[in-house]
Amino acid sequence: MIKIVKQENQLLLRYTADRFNDARWIDEDFQKGSSVTLRRTFTFEGADLVAESDPDDPSDDVRTFVLAIADGDYYKIRRNLLGLTHDLRLWRQMPLDHRTFIANRDISVFRKIDHLIDEPIVVGGNAVGSIPLADFDELLENFPTSTELTHYAHARVTGVLKDYLGTMSDAQKKLDTYLNRKRTVRAASRIEFLEEYESGKFEYVHDELQTMLKDAETYSEKDWQKLIVGFLLLIFPKYVAVLENLQIKDFYSDPEKVKDRFIDLTLVDANGTIDIVEIKKPFANCLLSRSKYRDTYTPRTDLSGSVMQVEKYIFHLNKWGREGERAILEKRKGELPAGFGIKITNPKGMIILGRDLDFATDQEFDFEIIKRKYANIVDIMTYDDLLRRLERIIWMIKTNYSKLGAAPARSRASAGK
Repeated sequence: MIKIVKQENQLLLRYTADRFNDARWIDEDFQKGSSVTLRRTFTFEGADLVAESDPDDPSDDVRTFVLAIADGDYYKIRRNLLGLTHDLRLWRQMPLDHRTFIANRDISVFRKIDHLIDEPIVVGGNAVGSIPLADFDELLENFPTSTELTHYAHARVTGVLKDYLGTMSDAQKKLDTYLNRKRTVRAASRIEFLEEYESGKFEYVHDELQTMLKDAETYSEKDWQKLIVGFLLLIFPKYVAVLENLQIKDFYSDPEKVKDRFIDLTLVDANGTIDIVEIKKPFANCLLSRSKYRDTYTPRTDLSGSVMQVEKYIFHLNKWGREGERAILEKRKGELPAGFGIKITNPKGMIILGRDLDFATDQEFDFEIIKRKYANIVDIMTYDDLLRRLERIIWMIKTNYSKLGAAPARSRASAGK
């Protein structure tokens, strides 16, 4: 049995032999100049042995070792004692017992952590980079149990042999069932920061857009486009760059010569793929006809013209192909990340224009049909549609992040503070 004891400026480990053995094997190993390893976790030298006996058990079955020395607010445990790359530091006020160090089947907790990182491990306290006690306790509670390891081993064997032996049990299903019942790891402590940042970002865009829409007439077309495209980079983080006034080649309009055309705004995603965005100021009554044609509202010139313009840009880009990719990259590489490539791969279009707050039900229906007609090529959004999307994203973040970041039950480590 192992017991961790805090004593003045030291952290001690008391080893008590089981009833069928005594502790003299430790003395014999030290006399041979060997080290001893307890529970496959702690490795001590003879110099670590404390010349004392447990006052509660004066028999020859107890040996006490110096596990750590106090160093400011922390206990420092030598790296070779636990087989680590760096010394371990544990906050002196945190509760400690053998479960802090040893998981099921004598798995060394800190050695497992050490295999995954390349820096010192610090638990608790206020040191930079330290693991909070609640999170560390969460880690201990979610180390694989003996049952889980058994199920996993059975599942691996079954996976290898099931194609050859017809009587194999469904070990994988048992493992999945066990893992589904097991309490899952609480989301990382930084989830609260992400919730605040993400929701705050979208709330900012929503509020700014609402304010701009109240005074849209005071903005020039170019200034309006620059502000909206900046919002789009926040709303759609897959885009990493904006290319303004992009020059492309038109091989079809004039059979005698190649024409230059210019796209006001293009977006480039993280893979280098180009998409086109058409942003119009929110003029009233620019989407649907005032009257019906055969019981249907039809798109007005602003809407149909924007769609046609984007479709022609897409057509010319696709026809330009690999030569166009090289030409665009050569001219605009200073606006792109280093080592970046441009890809013209079925570009998509995005059109933002108009308002839809005053739509009647049948107008909403007809407008939705128009949007869906072009959905495989162009995403058509009104400014009110954009506001609604932002509101739903904010709701999603606050709802889902709050579930992920829900405070766990009071942990063993934090309870001992």
